[in-house]
Amino acid sequence: MLSVGNKFPEFKLTAVSGTSPESFSEASLETYGKQWKIVFFWPKDFTFVCPTEIAGFGKLEGDFKDRDAVLIGASTDSDFVHAAWRGSHNDLKPLTFPWLADIKKDLASKLGILNEEAGVANRATFIVDPENIIRYAEMTDLSVGRNPNETLRILDALQTDELCPCNWHKGEATL
Repeated sequence: MLSVGNKFPEFKLTAVSGTSPESFSEASLETYGKQWKIVFFWPKDFTFVCPTEIAGFGKLEGDFKDRDAVLIGASTDSDFVHAAWRGSHNDLKPLTFPWLADIKKDLASKLGILNEEAGVANRATFIVDPENIIRYAEMTDLSVGRNPNETLRILDALQTDELCPCNWHKGEATL
């Protein structure tokens, strides 16, 4: 798995930000420019743990935007599957951040997060700085959901460029 200090790989994928083909667009690293990127992969659409995480990240989208960070979801499902799931799940319908369709599993493979046995991406989260350097990376088992609030806390800490103690939160003293 790519880790802290590695350059986030280049990609060209379809991004889905709604439920119709009009909400499909081509996306690359350049699309998101010189801002922080929160890229999180889930195993597959139409599952049980994944929507809890996606909705959890979605609830914090404004907080990420306030920190000049774009939220980017991804899985190895197709753009049409993403759109169908967004349209059929009440917790996902209102979300506006893009979901990348890594159907060829190219980005997941480059990142080293492809679960070969299951044929899907593992749950992985990357915080990528404006220069496209990975500043945080985590991967969990397929059965364990993440904590989006912790991702936001880590972004806050990274953006201080200071030493931040255990359980530090924005506004607290750094070391």
